[in-house]
Amino acid sequence: MAFADPSSGTKPESPPVTAREEQPGKVILVGAGPGDPGLLTLRAVERIRAADVLVYDRLIHDGVLALARPSAEKIYMGKEPGHHARQDEIHALLVEKARLGKMVVRLKGGDPFLFGRGGEEVEYLAEHGIPFEVIPGVSSCLSAPLSAGIAVTHRESSSSVVIVTGHSADGSEDRVDWEAVARIGTAVFLMGVHNIEAIVRNLLVAGRSPSTPAAMIQMAYCESERVVADTLENIAAEVRRANIEPPATLVVGEVVRLRERLQQLVALHAPQKEGEV
Repeated sequence: MAFADPSSGTKPESPPVTAREEQPGKVILVGAGPGDPGLLTLRAVERIRAADVLVYDRLIHDGVLALARPSAEKIYMGKEPGHHARQDEIHALLVEKARLGKMVVRLKGGDPFLFGRGGEEVEYLAEHGIPFEVIPGVSSCLSAPLSAGIAVTHRESSSSVVIVTGHSADGSEDRVDWEAVARIGTAVFLMGVHNIEAIVRNLLVAGRSPSTPAAMIQMAYCESERVVADTLENIAAEVRRANIEPPATLVVGEVVRLRERLQQLVALHAPQKEGEV
C-alpha cells in the first residue's frame, strides 16, 4: 500500500482498477409474456430499449427483440424442452456481462418467477454481488385460457385454481400432490404437451372425474393459436390427433365449458350480413 509523503505534498498513486473491480452493471429479469409484444408491461419495454445486452430464451417473439437498440448485443440462450444443461452457462454469462458494467436484460417467456428458473438466477446474482431487478410478465397460465375464452375462476364453476408444471408428470422427480390437485376447481398445466397422457392418468387415479372438461391451448395470442377441447379422459388422444406442439397450456375444470358458452353468445349476437336471415 502506498502512503503520501507529508513533506512532499503529493498524493499516493492509486492502483490500476481491473474490470472485475469496476462498479458492476445490472441484470434485469424481464417477463416477456406469452409472446405478443403488445402484452409486455410498460416497464419491460423501457428496460429492453435501454439494454446494452439482451440474453433471451427460446420462443421470444422477434417483435420483442426489435424493441432493443440496434447497438445492443443479443445473445440467444434458449433451451429445448427437457434439456436444462445450459443453466450454468446462463448464470456465468449474466455475471460476466454485468461485471463489464453493462445493463443486461434477461428476457424470459411468461413470468420470470413462474417455472422460469428466475429464482435460481437472482440467487446466483446475489451470491456474486450483482445488482438485479425483476419485472413481472403475463404468464400463459392465465393468458392462454383467457385467449381461448376460458376464465380460470368463475362464480358458478370454480373459486380456486392450481398451476402445475407438466415436466415431471411422468414420474421423474415428480413432487406433485396429485390428490390435492384433483380436488382444486381449476387445474392449469404448463409445459405438459409431451406428458399429457401421464397428466391425465395421474388426475384420474387421484379421483378426478373422466367427464371433466379439458382444453389445450397452443401458441396463445399468436396467429397460429389452436385450441383442442374434450373431456379429461379423451383430451390426450385429441391433442395427439391434432398434432399439438409446445408451447401449449392445458386447462382442466368446469370453467372450460365457458368457452363454448361464449362462442354461442357471440354467434347469437353477431351482426347479420345483408341478405342473411
